[in-house]
Amino acid sequence: MDQAYKLVWEDDFDGNTLNMDNWSYETHEPGWVNAEMQEYIVSEENTYVRDSLLYIRPTKRLDEQGNPIYEERDGKQYKTCYSGRINTLGKHEFQYGRFEARAKVPKGKGFLPAFWMMPADEDHYGQWPKCGEIDIMEVLGDKLSTTYGTLHFGEPHTQSQGQYDLPENAADFGSDFHVFACEWDPGEFRFYVDDVLFFTANDWFTAKPGAEKAPYPAPYDQPFYIILNLAVGGSWVGYPEDDAVFGEDAQFVIDYVRVYAKDGYDTNVTKH
Repeated sequence: MDQAYKLVWEDDFDGNTLNMDNWSYETHEPGWVNAEMQEYIVSEENTYVRDSLLYIRPTKRLDEQGNPIYEERDGKQYKTCYSGRINTLGKHEFQYGRFEARAKVPKGKGFLPAFWMMPADEDHYGQWPKCGEIDIMEVLGDKLSTTYGTLHFGEPHTQSQGQYDLPENAADFGSDFHVFACEWDPGEFRFYVDDVLFFTANDWFTAKPGAEKAPYPAPYDQPFYIILNLAVGGSWVGYPEDDAVFGEDAQFVIDYVRVYAKDGYDTNVTKH
């Protein structure tokens, strides 16, 4: 890491409770985006801190008789589940810097953990994708040696994506902790795994509704906030098998989240 970066915020998840000065829960119905299975709820069964680690894990939705609850997706019936999603909106927001998490991901088809960022004011350039999105880490649960770093932006929707494949002799992302990071400068993003640079992006665009393209580097010239979540199923990752067990291997485990900034950056670190 460039020595010019200085630590400006972190959560090491010390103790056994989630620090609500740092995080807020998000709640969403199943199918809210991408035909995903999970309902995001506020529950210590799905999002909890234990032994200085943050756990986000799915649990199957069951009826009073203990049978799975199904919902229709694209004409098919899928089991649904509960999961967790937390963010720093209104508590810690950042413009530029290095964003880093040490984490271990769940194993199994249909699991999609993510460490990512969205703008604090999604209306500034218009709703997604015009507002921009920064995906620092996404790993598909059945492809545990590959991670993706992605920018979503523009109208029409455009993405700029890189991927990193672990060396053959390395422990995969579901078997051991790895450090996922993104460095965001005015005009450039750099994505890393274990301090290995695997993708650089410096070409994007957006426009406010009914207007010409906004001046570069819009939309990445505004404060963003951090999100951690575990999605289950959906149009990209696919769906778990009917007999999939949501056990210990299904957990998204985060050791820490850290943010660094360079002197002179307008980091816009906020806390309410």
